[in-house]
Amino acid sequence: MNGAPPPPPHSTIPRSSPPLHSPHSLNLLSVPSPPPQLTRIKLSDITPYDGACSSTYQRAVNALSSSLTRHNAAVLELASTGEDVAVMRCALESVRMYFKALVTGGGMPSRGVYVYRAGRSLEDGEISPPCMSEVFRHLGKAARTVLSAISRHLRLHTDAFSDLLDDTPLPPGEISSSRLVASFSSCLLPDQKMSDRSTNEIEKGFVTLIVSDNPGIQVCNPNGHWYLADSDVGPANLLLLTGLTLSHCTAGLRPAALYRTFTGDSSSSSNTNLRASLMFKLMPKANAVLDCSRIISVGHCIPQSYQPISASQIMDELSEEDDVIPNQSQKTSQEVHTDLPREPSLLSVLSDSSSGAFLEDAMVVSCGHSFGGQTLKKVIEMARCAICHAEVDPKSLIPNIALRAAATVVKVENARRLDHIATLRKRKREEGEQINGTRPFGKDNGETAADLGGLQLFQGAQFPFSVNEKVLIKGNRRTPEKFVGREAVITSQSLNGWFLLKILDTGESVRLQYRSLQKLPSSQASNR
Repeated sequence: MNGAPPPPPHSTIPRSSPPLHSPHSLNLLSVPSPPPQLTRIKLSDITPYDGACSSTYQRAVNALSSSLTRHNAAVLELASTGEDVAVMRCALESVRMYFKALVTGGGMPSRGVYVYRAGRSLEDGEISPPCMSEVFRHLGKAARTVLSAISRHLRLHTDAFSDLLDDTPLPPGEISSSRLVASFSSCLLPDQKMSDRSTNEIEKGFVTLIVSDNPGIQVCNPNGHWYLADSDVGPANLLLLTGLTLSHCTAGLRPAALYRTFTGDSSSSSNTNLRASLMFKLMPKANAVLDCSRIISVGHCIPQSYQPISASQIMDELSEEDDVIPNQSQKTSQEVHTDLPREPSLLSVLSDSSSGAFLEDAMVVSCGHSFGGQTLKKVIEMARCAICHAEVDPKSLIPNIALRAAATVVKVENARRLDHIATLRKRKREEGEQINGTRPFGKDNGETAADLGGLQLFQGAQFPFSVNEKVLIKGNRRTPEKFVGREAVITSQSLNGWFLLKILDTGESVRLQYRSLQKLPSSQASNR
């Protein structure tokens, strides 16, 4: 199974899957279509193994790819008598109990979110929902199995993307790039619509696996129609979505899925209409360089606009939010994708495409190209250039002094920039602690939310705004000028202190951070 696949015929990218950064006129219809019968694939049927490829494995791989192509989603079935189902069932119940325990005086929390990352130590006073490490391990293994099946269908090695992922198990002291998000909110009832409480989202990683106990996720199919993707939910079923990283590494052959999650207020819902979910996001490691070399090597033709980019560019965007959310009826699927750069970045040019390490050991081969790190070792072993495929004499390598010097300088500057960012974040955390009189809020500190006396609680940090409250947009450097000074009403809350607002006089929707908002005077708010 892990051997080299047979030489493929020449192929091109389908017209139906244009690059993420190429505009096209696919309109997203806000009215959901009847839920299709998503293909159900047994996870055991696509698990890689040693030996010849069986017909069962090949049929399962083809069915998985067909479902992703037709519906942008697929359903994976876990063995009903296996350990996986027991762990998922226990974890979903634990999520319910965890967020219910956050509310004092009885009742149910309005909405809660907790982010778990393997290798991260809990802060003082932080409590994690039970079973998170076990769920992370089981879903992480399942996500890698799915990625190997997708690779196989694209005629790649089943471990083609393993060098872009975290080591398993993680080395001591390292924190996983992948994330497990436990969330709790009201579920989507059959007669309900998404309306303004939902926002379109695209995952940044390779693949995302979602397990829940009630429906609440709609996916947009390639024709622009929304449908309820998790209508058949339960601890034995995993909803599969593909992400932006996989789309870029496959040059759009496996595009990223567009989805939206119902985030209604559960405080007024009965216990049976509440939704607990676990979302595992398989992310590339931060120092990985994402390119299309694997797709090119098996004969696929790709547009020149797909250039190598650093995974850190995608990872950094996890903490950034789009300020303006266009009208869903006017939004296209490409407009909601994060635009990828058309030109290679300096970081990608000075980094090894295999390991992501800076080219401080760069060597010039006889054809004129320069390599370093793991790629240089492969070039020497194969005696052939990895770019132009010209024959290379391993004894004729010459050190590229200029490239080594440039890589060293950029490495030092990059380290300084990261230290500066860390210092700024620490300063903001300390300022937040002084203002709120409590432990500061961090992006990866396990965010939770509960409506306690009109205050939004996020893992110890309180934000003085609540859903349906009227506020004044005072703005910051990232706030569009046209919204500054406007009055708006908060329609829902997002992660990391972000709120979704609706402008009162125009009806536009915008997502802003709590620092850019200001409470209206009580007299002014009551008069409106």
